[in-house]
This record gives sequence, C-alpha cells and structure tokens, in this order.
Amino acid sequence: MSAWRRLHVKVRRAHGLFTSRRVTEQYTWMYGPSTLGQNLSTGKPLRNDFFKAQLAAMRKKAADALPGSSWSPFDINPNLPPERADIVIIGGGVMGWSIAYWLKQKERVREGVKVIVVERDLTYSQASTVLSAGGIRQQFSLPENIHLSLASADFMRNINEHLGVLNEDPVDLQFNQSGYLFLASEEVAHIMEENYSTQRQVGAKVTLLSPTQLKEKFPWINTDGVALASYGLENEGWFDPWSLLNAFRRKAMSMGVIQCCGEVTGAVACSVVHDGITACVEQVQMPKGLEYQMVECAIVVNAAGAFSGKLAEMLGISSNPKDTIAGTPVPVEPRKRYIYVVHCPDGPGLDTPFLIDYSGMYFRREGLGGNYITGASPKEADEPDTSNLEVDHQFFEDSVWPRLAYRVPAFEKLKVTSAWAGFYDYNTFDQNGIIGDHPVINNMYFATGFSGHGLQQSPAAGRAVAELILDGNFKTLDMRGLGFRRIMAQEPILERNIL
Repeated sequence: MSAWRRLHVKVRRAHGLFTSRRVTEQYTWMYGPSTLGQNLSTGKPLRNDFFKAQLAAMRKKAADALPGSSWSPFDINPNLPPERADIVIIGGGVMGWSIAYWLKQKERVREGVKVIVVERDLTYSQASTVLSAGGIRQQFSLPENIHLSLASADFMRNINEHLGVLNEDPVDLQFNQSGYLFLASEEVAHIMEENYSTQRQVGAKVTLLSPTQLKEKFPWINTDGVALASYGLENEGWFDPWSLLNAFRRKAMSMGVIQCCGEVTGAVACSVVHDGITACVEQVQMPKGLEYQMVECAIVVNAAGAFSGKLAEMLGISSNPKDTIAGTPVPVEPRKRYIYVVHCPDGPGLDTPFLIDYSGMYFRREGLGGNYITGASPKEADEPDTSNLEVDHQFFEDSVWPRLAYRVPAFEKLKVTSAWAGFYDYNTFDQNGIIGDHPVINNMYFATGFSGHGLQQSPAAGRAVAELILDGNFKTLDMRGLGFRRIMAQEPILERNIL
C-alpha cells in the first residue's frame, strides 16, 4: 500500500512537471523566452505594493510638515551662492578666474580657502575678454608691464602644466608668435629708443629696424614717414582669448572654486565683527528675477573690468569726502573700441606681425585665406558712446581704412566681412593697471584698469593678487608701483605704449 502511495506521488510530480514544461514551451513559442512566474500573477502583490508606497509617502509628508523639519513650500534655488565664503571675486572675466586659480594653487590645505567668483553673464557675450584682439607683447615703457607680460608669456607657453585637467582635452590657445611691429615717426623715434633700452634691460627680446631694414623684411609695407621700427622676436603675437578664459575657469572649478551667476547689487563694504576681524557682506542678485543672497566673506576682490569704478562707488569707496583717502574714487571707466574683420586676397602673408602704426591704426592676420582684423583708437574728444556695443562703420571709412591702405597699399582693395565692439577697462589716471589692496579698506583688493592689456597680463597679475592676499606681500613680481596708493598721492606712472 505504501509502495502505491509513493508511486502515486511520483506520478503526480511527473505529471505536474510535464504540464509545466508544456505550458512553458507553448508560451516560449508564442511570446519568446520569459520567466513564467513573472507573467502569471494574481495582482495581489501589486496592490499591496501600491498601498505600501502610498502609506510611505503620506508618512513622509506628515513628518516634513512637523516643526523643525527642512520642508518648505518653496523650492530652493540651487544656483544661489553659499552664505559664507573666505574670498569673493566680483567679475568672472579672465582676470577674476586667474586670481581664483592662483588662490587655490597657493592654498596649503585642500579646500582651505573657500572662493566664489560672481559673474553676471556666463554667456560672456559682452565680456571684454572675448571681445579683445587677443594680443600679447613686451613692448611697453614701464618695467612693471614688461615683467607682467614676460611672466604671462612663459605661463602660456607651458599652459597645460598649469591649467591641464585630468581626463579633459589639453588647452590649445592657438598662440601665434608672429611678434609685434611698432612704427615710429621722426617726432617719437627717440621715445621708441628709450623704450627699447628699458625692454632689453628687463629681458624682452626686441630689435630696432631702420626703414631700409623694415622694407627688406616686410616688402609689403610703405615706409614713408617711418623713422624707426621696433620688432618683437620672442613671446609676442596673439592667441584665442576665450580659450585662456575657459582654461582658467575649468581648472579653478576643478580645484573647488564656486561659480555664481549673479550681480553684486549692494554691500556692507566693511564691518567690524569681533577680535578686530573685518568682514564684508555682499548682496548677490540672481539674473532675471528678484531673488538674491547675502554672502558674508572676509575679502572682496574687485575684478569687474570696465565697470569696476561703478562697483567701487556702490561699495562705498567714494561716498566719503573727495579730499579724504577713503573718498578717492577708482578712476576706471568703460571705453568702447571697434574691431573690424576685413578680407583682402592680396594682403600680407603668414609672416604678418601685429602691426601698430604711429597714427594709432593697427592690424593683424586672422587665420588664413586673406582675413585680417583692424582698428584704431579714437581721439579723446571723439570717444564713442558707451551705453551700448553698437559698431560705427563710418569710423572705419573715415579713420581706419585710409591709414591702413596708406601703410599697406594692398589694403586699398578689401571688404569688411564683420565687426564688433568691446570695452576697455580704461584707467583715466595713467592708463595702467591697479593691482593691490585699498589703503583704508584693507580687506578690499583690486585687479583692474589695465586699459587694453589686461588679457595678456592676467596670468601674472592674478598670481600677484593671490600672493598679496595669502602671503601678505608680492613674492614673484614686485607690483607695488601699480598699487592704489599712487592714485591717492596723485603720482601717475604713465605708459607710453598704449593702443
């Protein structure tokens, strides 16, 4: 009897196995391979899971509504800057990001310095950095400017050692080292000789050319009126401004610098808190809205370029009487400059330098195929309106093309293909950069007023500001001569090679 029972059980098991296989084979033939148990369900587990999820959501909502929870009926803007930082840099152009990079490069402990860079337009559509001609030269009259450009050129030659980021494409500045060529008339030839002597003493590789030598080297130049020429042999030329800006930004952010899209619209410039420590509280306005964030910091760096004078005024620097130290305004304002792109198939070739005529006209090659960029500085009385960046095409017809065609006869036939305008951060005091701290508000620093050569000097100038903040003095280059104190003392140091 027991044997029959065991046999009956085996038969039932075999019948069940056979039936299961038959159903599985039929399902597979009709629908393809699958796990049968996943497709045949009563639906009860799904209903139970649904109610469990609903119950969990209700419990979470009730917990969030309790006092002391982090729940809020308003979404928190993830783009708001943090409420506290060590250093806030106002201005996210190449100068601001250079300072940010060097601050992180010099910090002794990882994340030891919390740095925020505030920029109001992350598209950089109107930024002076990307709208510049992108030149770099050492042919200045002041040793400070020559040192800054020499150090910056060395930085650019080895840029991937400084700004390379792991697993990212290497930096390519498209650096074209074709040199600068300055032309001098008889009236200013002696100034060019003095500048040449200073440049050689500081270490710049420059040579002087007579009109005959100039014609031999560049046959396409009309040498009429030229008494002397100065030509840069090394570390001079032009590069892509956006590549340098983006390289500084990418590297700095990889090192922990916080980028904030906003505009500083108010501040408590300097307030004493405790133990004699000073603090600044900046009001950062978010773009396209009423939302803002108050950011408390220990140090503010004014790197706002052409608008750094207005920023300083808003921060309260010039709110005191004008005849006091604290009331001395920052003498920086925007000056509009036009750049025209022209096409001339018969123009100068690949050996074309960045030419600066004594009339104020300049041009350089732009890529290949007979394309060039050109422009000129207007007279002081003819400075254009700075309320917009519209281009005056008549200025090209009246003030640029005649000088261009006179100096290079091939340009008598050309076509303007495009044009744009950008702002200089023009230092009305002496056309030189302001680098350093404010003598009274000792937690406010400046890197502005370079009057057209801030881009090319940004690597070295950024390092100088970082050294002054973290080390208390200049370590690599002595930039005390470009400090704010010369402005209060009314002692200008004029640069004679300003474009």
